[in-house]
Amino acid sequence: MNRVALITGGSRGIGRGIALQLATLGFDLLLNYRSDDAAAQTTAEVCSAAALAAGKTIRVEKCRGDVGQSSTREGLINQARGLFGRLDLLVNNAGIAPRERLDLLQTTEQSFDELIATNLKAPFFLTQLAARYMVDLGGQLGAEYRPKIITISSVSAYAASTNRGEYCVSKAGLSMVTALFAASLAPHHIGVFEIRPGIIETDMTAGVKSKYDTLIANGLTPIARWGRPEDVAKAVSAIAQDLLPFSTGEVINVDGGFHLRRL
Repeated sequence: MNRVALITGGSRGIGRGIALQLATLGFDLLLNYRSDDAAAQTTAEVCSAAALAAGKTIRVEKCRGDVGQSSTREGLINQARGLFGRLDLLVNNAGIAPRERLDLLQTTEQSFDELIATNLKAPFFLTQLAARYMVDLGGQLGAEYRPKIITISSVSAYAASTNRGEYCVSKAGLSMVTALFAASLAPHHIGVFEIRPGIIETDMTAGVKSKYDTLIANGLTPIARWGRPEDVAKAVSAIAQDLLPFSTGEVINVDGGFHLRRL
């Protein structure tokens, strides 16, 4: 029986990169995506087909829904249970940026609430649901079952951007979510990790490409290039393969060295 991974925001960008990487490892996939417009559905179909081609003997199921809604979160775990009968890996990847970048003194409650709901509240409670299911499965499957939970955060967890403060707050909160669940779930042999991407080339960053092109050229990161979704996916792959068996609660930076303090 294949291992099963649930990836939120799994049809494009970083999520797509993770899906394709896990497919090569033989994971069955449950891919969540948010929008119900035709373009989003096409993107999900294309990602699903690419994953099937990469994995060959895997199964891929798609589930549209907003993880900011409790019904969607419950539905995802129920689908993992009903369609696959197990869940070995949760990747909390779904996230949104502010609809408009505003100075900290102009940030609205509406924008704050929207980002907290999707970027922080959703992964907290989805992790809770997944953990409950994983604990139950551990009692059934025994020692060979070694599930993992990974949350994709951002360098914005610690790097202040005063024109998108609500985004930074939501990402900072994920670090504590990781620590809390890592401590709680270690006795159940469930590893919990945070991956912090830096400047990754996706559709979310397309609007600021020229800005970061210049910053990278001027030395923003020791590794002088944009990150790619596959860079993040390889970090996920290492965790998924249990290559860090004596670690939990770890933060893995995938940022070209941005986090380094240099003189």
